[in-house]
Formats: sequence, structure tokens, C-alpha cells
Amino acid sequence: MNGRRVLDELGFYALAGQPQSSREIVAEMQEAEELGLGAALISERYNLKEAATLCGAAAAVTGQIRIATAATNHNTRHPMVTAGFARTMQSLSNGRFTLGLGRGIPLLFGMHGIDPITTRRIEEFAGLMRRLFKGEYVLGHSDGTRTYPVLHLDSDLDEHLPLLLVAFGPRSLELGGRCFDDVVLHTYFTDETTSRAVRTVKESAERAGRDPAGVRVWSCFATIGDHLSEELRLRKSVGRLATYLQGYGDLMVETNGWDPDVLTRFRSDPVVAGFRSGIDAKASIPQLEHIAGLIPEEWLAPSATGSPEDCVNAVLGQFDLGCDAVILHGATPSELAPIVAAYRGRT
Repeated sequence: MNGRRVLDELGFYALAGQPQSSREIVAEMQEAEELGLGAALISERYNLKEAATLCGAAAAVTGQIRIATAATNHNTRHPMVTAGFARTMQSLSNGRFTLGLGRGIPLLFGMHGIDPITTRRIEEFAGLMRRLFKGEYVLGHSDGTRTYPVLHLDSDLDEHLPLLLVAFGPRSLELGGRCFDDVVLHTYFTDETTSRAVRTVKESAERAGRDPAGVRVWSCFATIGDHLSEELRLRKSVGRLATYLQGYGDLMVETNGWDPDVLTRFRSDPVVAGFRSGIDAKASIPQLEHIAGLIPEEWLAPSATGSPEDCVNAVLGQFDLGCDAVILHGATPSELAPIVAAYRGRT
């Protein structure tokens, strides 16, 4: 760190995109800490990105940066397994861990035979984790599919477990303000959507009798500087947004007020319809160039692009919209280095 300020207001996603090996997280975490980034967010894909394993590795090779799942799904593990994971991570990281939850993708849950998640169930689970970390015995807890006779961690435990919610729609955003410490918004939110989402979180916190300033709202902001190759920029922008549109395009279109006819044409395109997995992972460059013609420029506009200085201007704009912190999304620490250097020069 060389005595520089830790940039608590900036984070990154570890193993962005499609890593060749899970072990890449070791170098990434060390580079991120050297850059002074304040938080590492760890998403979960089952192939090479199981969250608990990655969080342990991230904690073991760092000493300062915060580590958060963003997100895991509480319905994929027994509640005691999740509680044990969080408790172990807090101990391993000396209190640098935040348990981040999300609703997941219903289509994938259906494919894997996993019950869907509701806003109510996330709220109940958050309350359960709070109670377990206060040393309580929780008797007869039900998650809607089964009942657990006794749940308990440690009678001597009396800690606050930081909780994060990856939120999209208004009910999830309200839940974030009501119950969570951090709320992560979605990538490619328009300025209007971002401002509205921040207001929803803060107003919900106030209605719940909480200090709105105590709930930190993170912009998840695609950061794709022009120092990257054209092919890589295409995959990180068009490929990533196309994958979101595959998974939950209707929600994105409704949330941003986009034209649903564009989504219909996107889905019916033969190239798009031919994919049975994520476009960002499997599309060739010619395919991505074709798909780029299906996505309006304004849909890709909410992002940090151009020179490092241009990227910094865009990131600072997220604070102007009310966000408390910004995740420089979709880039590794080495890819972010010139942008972080420019940010330090401005702040």
C-alpha cells in the first residue's frame, strides 16, 4: 500500500468474466490490495467460482481489503452450513467479511431442481443469520420447504454479521434498506434508474427507523477502458449485457424503461437463439459483432469507457447520482490499474 489511502469507496469483482483457473484469484487479490481497492466482491458460478472456497483463498492472501459474496444464494446450502461459512470467514479474515445474498436466476434454479427465492425468504434468512450471530438458539425455523428443529452456532457469540443484498426490483431494494448493511445495484442501470434505486433504499431505511447513511449503496458499473483490446472490450460490454438479456431481459427492460420490442428482436435472432449457455462465455468475435448490432448504444451507455480520465469522470458521476460506493465491474485489478491511478489523481 505504500502509505496510500485505502479507497474504501471502490471495489472490484474477483475472477471477472471466464477465468481459466480459480487460482487466478490469488494474484488478483494481492494486486487489488496493492492498488488500495477497498472491497473484493465474489460472485458465484458453479464451474470454477464456488463462493466459499474463493472467499477463503481471498482472505488467506490479504490483510486489509474487505471480502464479500455478491452474491450467493441462501437456498443452495443448509442454513447452518452458510452460518458456519460466514463465521469461519469472519475469523479467518479478522472481521473483513460480508455475507452477500441475492435472488438468483429462476431459470437456472428450475434446471437444477432448486426452489426459487422470494423477497420474504431472504428477509427471514437475514433475520436468522442475525440471531445466530448473537448466540441464540433458533427453534423450529421454517424456510417454506422444510423445518429445522434447532439451529445454533455458539452461546458465547455476540457479533454483528455484515450483510449485503444484490438488489434489482423495488421490493428487493426496499428490503435492502430495511435489513441490510450494503446494497449492490445491477450493471447497466440508467442514470434515472440508479437515482431511483438509491432513493428507494434510503427511504426504506428511514421508514424502518435506520440511519439511511448507514446503508451503503454500491453502483455496479461496467468499467471497460480503451487501453484494453477491441476484442476484450467487445466481450466485456456486448457479451456481458447480452448474457444478462438472456437470463432476465424482461426485468432489465422493465426496470430501465427500455423498448421491449428490441428485446423481442434480440431473442428471436438466430444467433442469439442458438446459444444454450452464456453469450459472454461462448460467443466468437464474429458472433459478438453480430449481436452488437442488436443492442442499442444507449443500452450500453451506462458504463465507464474511453481513456482512464474518461472512466474516472464516469465513475465520479455515479457518486453524483447518490451512490455511496462503486464497483469497477468486469475488469481485473491489472486492467483497472491506470484507471485507479487516474482516480487517485482526482481525489
